[in-house]
Amino acid sequence: MVEAVDESGDSLSSQNRFNFEREDLLSCAEGKLFGAGNAQLPKPPMLMFDRISRISKSDGDFSRGLVIADMSIDSSLWFFDCHFHRDPVMPGCLGLDALWQMLGFYLAWLGYKGRGRALGVDGIRFRDQVLPSAERVVYDLHIRRVISGRLIMGIADGVVRVDDKVSLSAKGLRVGLFV
Repeated sequence: MVEAVDESGDSLSSQNRFNFEREDLLSCAEGKLFGAGNAQLPKPPMLMFDRISRISKSDGDFSRGLVIADMSIDSSLWFFDCHFHRDPVMPGCLGLDALWQMLGFYLAWLGYKGRGRALGVDGIRFRDQVLPSAERVVYDLHIRRVISGRLIMGIADGVVRVDDKVSLSAKGLRVGLFV
């Protein structure tokens, strides 16, 4: 089991936590939550969610794990200024990246060691846009399988919802951990 350390240096068991606030995610981005050399989230602005509201080993569509995260939308977010000029929309690849980020976090939360890397996705379907007028994006990640051998790899399906409408769905997301 991974032992996380809070700001005071006290040990926390990450597996006994079922939600993580922004300061926890930033601690993960700094390499502090799961320890040096282990999975880290990217730092802002590439960190694509504000909180993980639920993480579980047994829930989800396949009863093998579930991660739910969300991000508040603000029209001043960095990608709206550059994608596209006078036609702002959140790039779909950022929603996909959020799902990969969550899968790497899940593997570290389970206690696996190593640096996380996206390994692929079997299929993506774009259904709606995230515009500056949106209020919230919610990411649901349903764990299909965790492989733990020479390679640690998570496989999951995910959905990105904007204001309760499906924006993106992805099948067969894969993330590996490498020592």
